Amino acid sequence: MSSHKLVLFFAISCFLLQEKCTDASVLCKESEKKALLEFKHSLQAMDSSGDDALFLWETEDCCFWYAVECNSLMEYVEILDFSLQSWVVAGTISPSLPKLHHLTSLNFNSNDFNGSLIPEFFGSLKKLKLLDLSNANFRGPIPSLLGNFSMLETLRLGGNGRVFNWLSPLSRLKELDLSFTNLSNANDWSQVISHLLLLQKLSLRHCDLPSISSSSLSLANSSTSLTYPDLSDNNLPSSAIYPWLFNVSSNLVSLDLSSNQLKGPIPEAFGNMKAIQEIYLSDNLLVLAENQVRGDSGLNEIRKLPDFSVLDLGYNFLNGSISKSFGQLSNLHVLRLAGNSFDGDVISEAHFSNFYNLGKLDLSYTSLTLKFNTGWIPPFQLSQIKLCSCKLGLGFPDWLRTQKDFLLVLEYPDISASGISDSLPYWFWGHGLWYLNMSFNQISGTFPTHSIDITHLDLRSNNFSGPLPHFSLYFGFIGTINLSKNKFTGSVSPICNFTGAVYLTLFDLSNNLFSGVVPDCFVSFLFLTALNLGDNSFSGSLPSSLGSLVFLEMLSLRGNKFSGELPLYLQNCTELKFLDLSDNELSGEIPMWLGQRLSSLVFLSLQRNQFRGRIPHQLCELKYLQILDLSVNKISDSIPPCLKNFNSMAKKVSLDRRIELHLLDALYVTSLIDVRYVDEALITWKGTKQNYPQLGLLLAIDLSCNKLTGEIPEELSSLQELVALNLSRNFFTGKILQKIGHLRQLEVLDLSRNKFSGNIPTSLSELTFLSILDLSYNDLSGKIPTSTQLQSFDPSSFSHNRGLCGPPISPNCSMVEPPPGKPAVGGEEDSDEYMKWFYTGMGLGFEVGFWGFCSVVFFKRSWRHSYYRYLDNAKDWVYVSFVLLKARLVGRIKEICDDFL
Repeated sequence: MSSHKLVLFFAISCFLLQEKCTDASVLCKESEKKALLEFKHSLQAMDSSGDDALFLWETEDCCFWYAVECNSLMEYVEILDFSLQSWVVAGTISPSLPKLHHLTSLNFNSNDFNGSLIPEFFGSLKKLKLLDLSNANFRGPIPSLLGNFSMLETLRLGGNGRVFNWLSPLSRLKELDLSFTNLSNANDWSQVISHLLLLQKLSLRHCDLPSISSSSLSLANSSTSLTYPDLSDNNLPSSAIYPWLFNVSSNLVSLDLSSNQLKGPIPEAFGNMKAIQEIYLSDNLLVLAENQVRGDSGLNEIRKLPDFSVLDLGYNFLNGSISKSFGQLSNLHVLRLAGNSFDGDVISEAHFSNFYNLGKLDLSYTSLTLKFNTGWIPPFQLSQIKLCSCKLGLGFPDWLRTQKDFLLVLEYPDISASGISDSLPYWFWGHGLWYLNMSFNQISGTFPTHSIDITHLDLRSNNFSGPLPHFSLYFGFIGTINLSKNKFTGSVSPICNFTGAVYLTLFDLSNNLFSGVVPDCFVSFLFLTALNLGDNSFSGSLPSSLGSLVFLEMLSLRGNKFSGELPLYLQNCTELKFLDLSDNELSGEIPMWLGQRLSSLVFLSLQRNQFRGRIPHQLCELKYLQILDLSVNKISDSIPPCLKNFNSMAKKVSLDRRIELHLLDALYVTSLIDVRYVDEALITWKGTKQNYPQLGLLLAIDLSCNKLTGEIPEELSSLQELVALNLSRNFFTGKILQKIGHLRQLEVLDLSRNKFSGNIPTSLSELTFLSILDLSYNDLSGKIPTSTQLQSFDPSSFSHNRGLCGPPISPNCSMVEPPPGKPAVGGEEDSDEYMKWFYTGMGLGFEVGFWGFCSVVFFKRSWRHSYYRYLDNAKDWVYVSFVLLKARLVGRIKEICDDFL
């Protein structure tokens, strides 16, 4: 491990174990040190860079070791805590652990024990007060010996197995977390919990609870101390919850019933919960009754609760108007009404007049109009503002200036899609920002020249201009910057001076006016996961340092002027799923390593470049590929038959609906920011270029406008999930694939402007989803197969095939193929005799006419000279006409090809 990592690690250790760092007299027992070393041998604890997190477990005093905490007086190991997100512990648990006789806290939360069983020897840790094994990848039954924990106060087993009867002896238990534990077949869980008389916090989140009635909820026993129940994400109906709820309502301090099936109006009985401080009812089916819309009850009752601090009603079916009396909740700290339908309702300062303690406000996706008087100063100081899709007015909201925390380190200020069409005020960039989302407005202005402190910045789809600013990312936190669809100009060389660039995971500068050469300094962007420089005016070769982005999953450089061959170093980006290099000036052959090294590719577009040579058969190794676009290049030779190996196109498999990144960032230890990013695919779909984000719904191969030859390989008929196939404007020959009808999901088929011959396969009529078909400009012949689908297409889909007949291009085929049993002229013998006399007469006529003309020209001099002059003029006219026609034809073909693509 490098020296700077050692310094950093020791600093973190001292921060976590502050008491021990200031008291050098603490020494652990030798027996406990030996037990810990035995314990270490069965584990691996790695940090994000792959270094051993337990490397300090070799020093003399084990009380200074990572994850170890000793009692400062008695000098024995008291706490083992491996829950820090910076490290991941994996392996198995050594039997030496029970030798730590004084252990009171054991925390393995969010680690990975490879599906091993929970050791039964845990039951001998008699003094444990906290045991946390949640999300640690244990499997199998939870041993009943854990019931021996007579001192246990906190037990967290979420996501690990079933626990029932052995819980009853845990008489001191105050907190129980069984989240993500399948209790669907359990009939005794409520009876067991009812015996835990000291239980205060209970989490049964996402436990798939069985259908229950209020009588079976025996945890409603009046002697229970339960004050913090979490029954969220269980699909529980109102009939099961409400009767129990209002029997124990006097004890409840916090209630989480989010993500269930609660229906109807908000019960008035919520107003009887005198001790309640927090209510979480989001993601249900709640509505406002008619009297509640008028503010007579329901929400109006909640305002009478004296200590109420958190109200979460997000993502229900609440509508109508919000009563001004609702603003009398003077102790309210968190208000979340996001995702409801208060369309057209106006919020004024009167609604917030008594919110003196409000710290977090979420009105996203409510379509509320916030109309405040000029100069209004709110009575609160918000640390979290989410107003996405609210109507804030054309001017920039001046009242935000009064929120001092808004310009400091925030969790999540979001004023996106709020209709602002104004320049950014001068005071805005005065301080650092944590997360700022002002996307999808019409905000203009330039950035300051000084460095901007930021972690998450989303300014896409605005009118910002000027040069790219210098950013400084907060130390130790992942960062995202999205400046796409603005009017930034100039060079992007400032990226080489970004402070903390190593923490940047998303960087999107697409759809701007940047130009010049992209600087070769991406070695500083070690953890970059998505890079989008598309639709600018960059030129030159691709920077070699792109090969250092080993975590890169999305790379889009489309719509620029990059030139040169595809560099070899890109093969180091083995995590790539999305690669778009279309609309550039790249050349050379398509490299073999694209298929060999980038095996995770889902989207690959090299469209509209200067690639030549053949399609390498190594591309067939891309078994996850959903879209392959090699159109408008100079690729030659034939289609490799091994394209049948595209598994995602050949069989019905579970596909990602989007290529989407989830960038989860810890904030202040307790809060999380989830940044989601989708790079939409720009593809030619049904004749026009379109952004297509739902990649999992589109399986496409586009090889159009190349120099491909030969026949369509029969193996292509095995791609039965293919949705779009475009082979137009090539030099394919032979017959159209006879098994084309096997491509049952096909919606788009374009084989135009090739040299296909023969009949149209009858199996084509079996494609019931086909909506775009173009077989024009080929040498096809015979009758168009009859089906409702084929006859519904425009005649232009079959035009310029001299031998085709039948609907939709002609009523029938009588002019090409005589009806069966009815000879065209007479019987077969009469027809042969007629043709003999026809050819004989034609030959004699030609001979008489030829020699008669030659005799006149030979004997009459003036006729002879006139004839030769005519031939010379005709020759010159034919030559000039041919040259002009060729120039117009080449220009027209290029124009048609560009328009189509």
